[in-house]
Amino acid sequence: MNRYLQGTFAPVHEERTAFDLEVTGTVPEHLDGRYLRIGPNPATDPGESYHWFLGEGMVHGVRLEGGRARWYRNRYVRAQGDDFAPNTNVFEHAGRTLAVVEAGATPYELTDELDTVGPCHLGTVTGGYTAHPHEDPATGELHAVSYSWTRGNLVDYSVVGTDGRVRHQVEIEVTGSPMIHDCALTEHYLVVYDLPVTFDLGMVAGEPPRPLQATDRLIDQTLRTGAPSRLPYSWDADYPARIGLLPRDGTGADVRWFDIDPCYVFHTLNAYEDGTDVVIDVVRHDRMFATDFTGPNEGAAYLTRFTVDTVAGKVREHRFDEHSQEFPRHDERLTGRRHRYGYAAGVVAAGVRTGDSVLKHDLAAGTSDLVLLDAATLEDVAAIHLPGRVPAGFHGNWAPTV
Repeated sequence: MNRYLQGTFAPVHEERTAFDLEVTGTVPEHLDGRYLRIGPNPATDPGESYHWFLGEGMVHGVRLEGGRARWYRNRYVRAQGDDFAPNTNVFEHAGRTLAVVEAGATPYELTDELDTVGPCHLGTVTGGYTAHPHEDPATGELHAVSYSWTRGNLVDYSVVGTDGRVRHQVEIEVTGSPMIHDCALTEHYLVVYDLPVTFDLGMVAGEPPRPLQATDRLIDQTLRTGAPSRLPYSWDADYPARIGLLPRDGTGADVRWFDIDPCYVFHTLNAYEDGTDVVIDVVRHDRMFATDFTGPNEGAAYLTRFTVDTVAGKVREHRFDEHSQEFPRHDERLTGRRHRYGYAAGVVAAGVRTGDSVLKHDLAAGTSDLVLLDAATLEDVAAIHLPGRVPAGFHGNWAPTV
């Protein structure tokens, strides 16, 4: 049976609402807001070839206030027409709760209680939006790289202002049609990943992976039928791997590209500038979607530092330790600035199957500790008992009450 339809990944089908949740321990009084979580949750049996990334989105939320867990809700994101229901990230910006995905799909706005409002185009983002915007803590603006298989070798850098609308957008030319799940931000640069997981129309039809040789008619047909039954991206060993630095006020012609060894990056921990160097901490996979086409299951992944020497035009690479991990996080008040600590979920053996541990990295000291779940104190603070199971999903964020 498909691993992403059983165990902790198995979907739930009941939408629940519960109030005044039971708590073991003490919820800190200062926490006032909603913890939001999203992930794929197929509404019907998608079959054995199901790819984890393609299930309909379901959002889970817990409202914390005054030392109490006020409510829990889980709701499907209800897409309109042929839209794909976002399933990858959920966050709050400009007073809106937004559920997002990537590859050309439209963000959806939700109510505070997680019911679907409808599409939210953020102004005029070309080719949909991203699953991973990064907020600049100095300005409150969201910076993102968006891609779509309909855009060929163009991706888009956009800046969404504090009013919730795009105020700046730049086209960037890349090598082919890569899958760009995340980007990075420093004080003066946007960091773009152009890596060897690329659009493969053969995957949609269930054929063996092959280079992109698709007409506009075939792409249009794929889009008209809604989400593909298989993820239309696969590993291309002939595709160059490189990191691009775009000055945040520059044009597409201002990107500087730096070659790296072949790899794939889903997630950035953080990035910052150190003199003329740009330091980028990521979780690095040696390859992705080369042999397993149901999910990210191509072996261990490691916290890795890319140091871009902008003077010499080279990139140095350093692996911090040998713990396999994913979903890195940092103190987002330091986004784009020098950080010391990072956190990530421990991953069991090959593939993204999270264990019951969190890794805390002291990146200044160059060491890491294997710790249990509480990333702030390394102690159990509270356990909130929910009325239903939350399947293993993608991302979550804290949405404080304004």
